[in-house]
Amino acid sequence: MLYQTGVEYGDYTMNHVLGCSHGCKYPCYAFLLKRRFGQVKTYEEWCRPLLVSNTLSLLDKEIPKLKDKIISVQLCFTTDPFMYGYSEIKNMSLAAIRRLNADHIKCCILTKGILPIEMKELYAENEYGITLVSLDEKYRQQIEPGAALCKDRIAALKAMHDAGCKTWVSIEPYPTPNLITQSLKEILNAVKFVDKIIFGRTNYSKMISAYKDNKHFYNDSAEEVINFCVNNGIQYHIKEKTISVE
Repeated sequence: MLYQTGVEYGDYTMNHVLGCSHGCKYPCYAFLLKRRFGQVKTYEEWCRPLLVSNTLSLLDKEIPKLKDKIISVQLCFTTDPFMYGYSEIKNMSLAAIRRLNADHIKCCILTKGILPIEMKELYAENEYGITLVSLDEKYRQQIEPGAALCKDRIAALKAMHDAGCKTWVSIEPYPTPNLITQSLKEILNAVKFVDKIIFGRTNYSKMISAYKDNKHFYNDSAEEVINFCVNNGIQYHIKEKTISVE
């Protein structure tokens, strides 16, 4: 259940669900990976998530062996811990976070669903994040059809911030103007209260390479994020290969 991730800003992770009802069409790296290795066959199958029912018993076995090595555990990198409309996944995710926190293991949560406000009572070192690549609901319906409304994600994140929790936002995969014309500044201002912003380009999409000025676009966008974060005292991380060296 617990394993060390190769993601650049991650440490350990757990993915206690196979599939994701959010059905993101960026395209989704997790879906492409699971299909490549035969764990799912179709997009429709991917959108019908399967919960690992013995998640907690696996954690009970693995935590004693790994807790001295773990800095943090990300929930999740190939699924979503708070899949919109799936109470059984939400309940298991909360139980898993509590189990990890019981051994003073920090959890870093990322969702396109709704962050449960009851997490404000959990371990103070936890970090709570949402993915947000647009404020446009038409684009959200097109690209993240099963995910929570953007405004609802932000409201839940703000509630966690107001409760004194550490919060962050992942603005990734950020779309190029041939996919949607929008203001990055508007998105940044909507989450100005967070402690950290991660920004990254869209990958695995022919639409991005078709946008001839995509290198300059991402260089300029990354610079805008950096300047915004520096001016507002926000930590930031620009994903690898987002900035291109000319």
